[in-house]
Amino acid sequence: QVQVVESGGGLVQPGGSLRLSCAASGRIFSINGMGWYRQAPEKQRELVAQITVVGYTMYADSVKGRFTISRNSAKNTLYLHLQMNSLKPDDTAVYYCNYEDDSGGYWGQGTQVTVSS
Repeated sequence: QVQVVESGGGLVQPGGSLRLSCAASGRIFSINGMGWYRQAPEKQRELVAQITVVGYTMYADSVKGRFTISRNSAKNTLYLHLQMNSLKPDDTAVYYCNYEDDSGGYWGQGTQVTVSS
């Protein structure tokens, strides 16, 4: 099993920045992919960014050039980060981190990001 704890989020003005983080512990040696998703009210959950264990990244068109996904590990914990810059009101959503292995995915509890003046 993999345990995931998510942190970050909050209220920010348009053009501002936020950093989201997740920490995964347990059977992290089995993880082969990580990503960030978001779900806005009355919309389906969508993929924001992905990163593989070797560092290959992919971004949704709507966040390219503004968001950066990264990962690092320390003391049997695998960290996942999402640096969000130049935030827009359309970025408002609950953000979820996800870690995947061959048996499925492990989700963070979700954190609210609100972009508003």
